[in-house]
Amino acid sequence: MVPELRVLVVDDHPAFRAAICAILDGTDGIEVVGQAPDGLTAVEEASKAAPDVVLMDLNLPDLDGVEATRRIVAAAPHTGVLMLTMFENEAAVFAAMRAGARGYLLKGARNEQVVRAVRVIGDGEAIFSPAIATRVLSLLGTESPRDESFPQLTAREREIVRLIAQGMGNASIADRLVLSPKTVRNHVSHIFRKLQVTDRAQAIAKIRKAGVARSE
Repeated sequence: MVPELRVLVVDDHPAFRAAICAILDGTDGIEVVGQAPDGLTAVEEASKAAPDVVLMDLNLPDLDGVEATRRIVAAAPHTGVLMLTMFENEAAVFAAMRAGARGYLLKGARNEQVVRAVRVIGDGEAIFSPAIATRVLSLLGTESPRDESFPQLTAREREIVRLIAQGMGNASIADRLVLSPKTVRNHVSHIFRKLQVTDRAQAIAKIRKAGVARSE
C-alpha cells in the first residue's frame, strides 16, 4: 500500500486555510497532518508532524514564509515546501528558492492544480507557473556571484541592504519582498545595529562604500 502524502498547511487566513485543507483531505493519497496561522507555529508544527510537503504562505505574521521555509528545510531537508501567494513576485520567488522552497503556487489556482502541485513537490520535483519559471531561469542565467559584503548579515538582511542601497523606503521594500511593514522595520533595525549606524543616511553611505550596487 502506498503511504499517504503528509501535508502541513500554513496560512494566516482561516477561511483560505480551511478550504485548502478540505481540498487535500478529500483527495486519495493525501493527508493533512497539521495547520499553522503564522511562521513560528509552522516551524513548530513541521518539527512535530514531520510533513512530506508544506504549503507555505509568503506573507505571514511573526515570521515570514521565506524565513520559516529556511528553518524547516534546515531541520528536515527532505521536506518539500510549496510557496503560496497572491502575486507572481520575482524577488519573493527567488528568495523562497534560496531558502529551499521547491515550488510556487498562486492562491487563485484551481483545486486540481493545488493537488497536482502538492503531488509534484511530494515526488521531490519542482513546480512553478510558466511565467515565473521563464523569469527564474533568466535570472539564474544572469545573476552575479553572491555578494559577500557584510557577512554578519543574514541572507534576508542582505536582500534588504541591496534595496536600501537603491534608495527604497520600508514600504517599498515590504511590497517588493511581500513582507509586512513591521517585519521590514525589524530587519532594518537589525541591519543598522550590525552595521553600527544610527540612521538610514549612514547606512546607505556605508552600504554603497562597500560596493553594493545602486540598482539590480
